[in-house]
Amino acid sequence: MRAIQIDRFGAPDVLDLVDVPEPEPGPGDVLIRTVATSINPVDDKTRQGAIGEGTPPLPMTLGWDLAGIVVDGGSSGLSTGERVIAMSHQLSSGRGTWAALVALPARAVAAAPRSVSLAEAATLPLPGLTAWQTLEWLNVRAGERLLITGAAGAVGGLALQIARARGAEVDALVSRKSQLVFARDHGAGLVTTDRHALKERAYDAVFDTFGAFVTEAVADGGRYASIATQAGPVPDLSSRGVRTTVHQVREDGAGLNELAGLLDAGSLRLRVHSTFGVQRIRAAHARFSEGGLAGKIVVNF
Repeated sequence: MRAIQIDRFGAPDVLDLVDVPEPEPGPGDVLIRTVATSINPVDDKTRQGAIGEGTPPLPMTLGWDLAGIVVDGGSSGLSTGERVIAMSHQLSSGRGTWAALVALPARAVAAAPRSVSLAEAATLPLPGLTAWQTLEWLNVRAGERLLITGAAGAVGGLALQIARARGAEVDALVSRKSQLVFARDHGAGLVTTDRHALKERAYDAVFDTFGAFVTEAVADGGRYASIATQAGPVPDLSSRGVRTTVHQVREDGAGLNELAGLLDAGSLRLRVHSTFGVQRIRAAHARFSEGGLAGKIVVNF
């Protein structure tokens, strides 16, 4: 079967479409035929060799996101032919999703949303779960004030929509003026590119997607979560009673079910920047590396 692998680190030209043996599902696994996947920052960093310790051995199949069709549901209760989505924690499991067939634990798999194509659904798993799980840790409730930094990015844009669906009041810090309209259109109140425009100690919770460390914005007794692992830990705010974390995403089929429900209810909108066939994976990565994307890059198998 076809898979996208690397046997060395480097520029997009290290990506090869190769023939590999089909996976053999283990107990509790679901075998899925891949219809589409998407590119995330972690894929780009892994290809470059920027992850360092904890990178799976070479050669490796890349990919975290998956949308496809069940071939063998095993004992999961999923039926052959059912449309599903999943996220594989490729760095820890070594199970990349950029392959024609993928075997994943049933706990990582969920029924696909009905309201969008599988190509669109492939943009949801990693950024959606990162947003969902971080908001769960922040315990954002209706009426609370939340600040999201990077609120127009893949994760931040979904976090903004999820938080608004929960009834939170959301302000947004974005990196470019071109992103102001997106944040406003998706329910943010104050939207700014200037961190100095943020009120001090005004937010019950802060969701920091890129390591802005706007720690003065969180209220005493509040919560501050970062997903920017490369930026290091959040400064210690315990003297102000502020709980902090650097959240790392985990496989979570139940969370994907919740996200699919929000999508089908119209509370979430997905963004696709462009679509590439699997044969053009190098071109897809090159475009990703250029940046300035107003949505995710989808790769169709």
